[in-house]
Amino acid sequence: MTMHPTPERIREFVLAAHGDLARVQAMLAETPELLNRAHEWKPGDTETAIQAAAHVGNREIALYLLARGAPLEISTAAMLGEVETVREMLQREPALAQHKSAHGIPLLPHAALSSQPGMLELVFSHGALEGSGMALSLAVGRGDTAVARWLLEHARPDLGWKNFQGKTVMDMALEAGHDEMVALLRAFGGRS
Repeated sequence: MTMHPTPERIREFVLAAHGDLARVQAMLAETPELLNRAHEWKPGDTETAIQAAAHVGNREIALYLLARGAPLEISTAAMLGEVETVREMLQREPALAQHKSAHGIPLLPHAALSSQPGMLELVFSHGALEGSGMALSLAVGRGDTAVARWLLEHARPDLGWKNFQGKTVMDMALEAGHDEMVALLRAFGGRS
């Protein structure tokens, strides 16, 4: 008999997939039907567990969910740094460069989470131009100067873009005491 998880249970599972592997494992063992169920945060904004793991860059949870049968979307493949898989997906379906995952997050920020400038180059060269401010914010938050430099040199992100906490990339770099990142941002016009 197939269990139909409640909306509350689906929400709990999706929230866990942002960063609590043990909880994800326990919930999925108890209710396998949760794997590909989406929680609707608001009309038109749905999120599955694999999408949650992908947009926060949680490789461990994403790989666990994929091993259990979650679908591999281009955003997840980009976050995981699977360059050849992403290349094949874009060659097969060029419109995927405009793909938006949960919360309307575009492909470029997912690529930034791979920590591979080559992944950024691949998706950007195929037209994934949207989300450069968010991508830079993710790179700065992770202290990833290589990705930040690539974005600053090629994607021209808005240095005034603010994350969900209302912080600019310069605010984030200064708070983290990341002098190299601060210098890089200043070199591209960032102000404190």
